[in-house]
Amino acid sequence: MARTSSDIALKTRQAEEASSRLDLFRFVPFRLNRLAAEVSSALAVEYQERHGLDIPAWRVIATLGFRNDACSAQYISQCTRTHKSTISRAVTTLLQDGLIERVENEADRREFRLQLTKKGRALYEELFPQLLRREDEILACLSAQERKQLSTLLGKIEESLDLIQTSEEADAKQAY
Repeated sequence: MARTSSDIALKTRQAEEASSRLDLFRFVPFRLNRLAAEVSSALAVEYQERHGLDIPAWRVIATLGFRNDACSAQYISQCTRTHKSTISRAVTTLLQDGLIERVENEADRREFRLQLTKKGRALYEELFPQLLRREDEILACLSAQERKQLSTLLGKIEESLDLIQTSEEADAKQAY
């Protein structure tokens, strides 16, 4: 059956209308945000159910756990991209629970830095292998090559946004 010019015009107009709307399910920021929220929730089961930690508290513990030295709450807020008031509430709770402690900043005695206590370090050491296993479960749908590609692509996006990608880089730039 031959297409008429009105059929072609109708199809063109429908395609233009469809492309003039934002398809959230193809919009990368929406997809990344949705994935991040879902993965974060999946991981949260590990530390919420067993230890009563919420996501901000875990972010504080995780940030302090991977660092070699104490750091500020501001560093944690900027590193995790979590609002400073949310981190502040988590810090208060973790201090009360004896999982973190304040230490004086030798360079600026007006400022305190945060570090894990022995109890906090033990919790971190218990949790991170569980979270790595859970990450493996989440990424099981990807081959080893696809995981490597995903890491590379995420790194490119982070770099294009000038996000620091390693703790060594953060320390060298005295960032966060």
